[in-house]
Amino acid sequence: MKLWNKENSLNEKIEKFTVGKDRVYDLYIAKYDVIASIAHAKMLNKIGILKNDESEKILNVLDDIGKDISSGNFNIENEFEDVHSKIESILIKHLGVIGKKIHTGRSRNDQVLVATQLFLKDETLLIKELTVKLFDTLLNLAEKNKNKLLPGYTHLQVAMPSSFGLWFSSYAENLIDDILYLNTAYKINNQNPLGSGAGFGSSFKIDRDFTTEELKFDELKYNVVSAQLSRGKVEKSVIIAINSIASTLSRLSTDVCFYMSQELNFISFPNEITTGSSIMPHKKNPDVFELIRAKCNSLQSLVNEFNILSINLSSGYHRDMQLYKGKTIEAIIEIKDCLEILDFTIKKIKIRDNILEDNKYDYVFSVENLNELVEKGYSFRDAYMKISDDIKNNDFIPKRDFKHVLKGSIGNLCLDKIKEKMNKAIN
Repeated sequence: MKLWNKENSLNEKIEKFTVGKDRVYDLYIAKYDVIASIAHAKMLNKIGILKNDESEKILNVLDDIGKDISSGNFNIENEFEDVHSKIESILIKHLGVIGKKIHTGRSRNDQVLVATQLFLKDETLLIKELTVKLFDTLLNLAEKNKNKLLPGYTHLQVAMPSSFGLWFSSYAENLIDDILYLNTAYKINNQNPLGSGAGFGSSFKIDRDFTTEELKFDELKYNVVSAQLSRGKVEKSVIIAINSIASTLSRLSTDVCFYMSQELNFISFPNEITTGSSIMPHKKNPDVFELIRAKCNSLQSLVNEFNILSINLSSGYHRDMQLYKGKTIEAIIEIKDCLEILDFTIKKIKIRDNILEDNKYDYVFSVENLNELVEKGYSFRDAYMKISDDIKNNDFIPKRDFKHVLKGSIGNLCLDKIKEKMNKAIN
């Protein structure tokens, strides 16, 4: 069954190509099409298109379909083009002519859009929960390891003293920015497109305010053409948020791989977290973090891909937009997996003590020596030149005052303030 077809005359190859993997991906939005159809049926009853008994029968069948979806007993067979045609077919099978009335006042276009947005709203909240969970883990690790020092790096060169507390909490605070992107994505998807039809509305006096309230959207997408213009934008809003999270996770994973290297040996993980080599018995590889990095780097390419997909489209619906669905769903699955596995693994980190006592990190204290001269009355520039000359002449003696180092920004982590900042972002 095809909602648009009057005759079953479509070439089999054309059908296979145009349907693509929709039957697979539509299982993710199936329950949301039921939810939207229930709201639509109630609205049709309110404006007199459906009689009370007709509406009640449709709602009962839709409720049963929803239960089948929840229990995993719902499939989209090859005879159906997508979830929308499958659900309408079930209504017609059970209710005959009454079931055929469900499509009154809507198009598959706004049907897809409203189900997608309801799905994206829920998934955005789930990603948000996982992001906050990782934030809490990182903040706890920052508190636990706030006095454990390590060398900070710029350009992959030893720079200044840092701490694991500073490192963990830096990524925690970065996740707050990612939450703000998720908030924006949620807000963009929280506008009701149902009733926009194929992009030109309906001559029926449909009540869009009713479905907006029924579906718990905060706002209505008033202009019906604008509603269809948002196709691709609503998906991209979530992809932009995923891009931001992926950037954070990728850089954190790279740091982990760098710090695990045998030359540095700042951190390690239990054997259950690392993998071995088929030929080298000594290897403990950070495969999980390398895969997180690779997956997240791949996710970051999607924003550009989405831009290219829509770069030359005029207003109105185009079938090009079908490709957003699968890419968005796969990206959501991927980022949730990465958030979960990173939270699981990073909790098991083991940190080596007394890292900065190694002589090879002497120069990490050059700024401490410089600052001491400034405190004695040197100008900053003269102090800089003095320490530079000491280093060149091998006269440099590092000021290894760890307590003094921790009195500055390295020790003042502001963890309570960061936590407060996150609370503001999620509420």
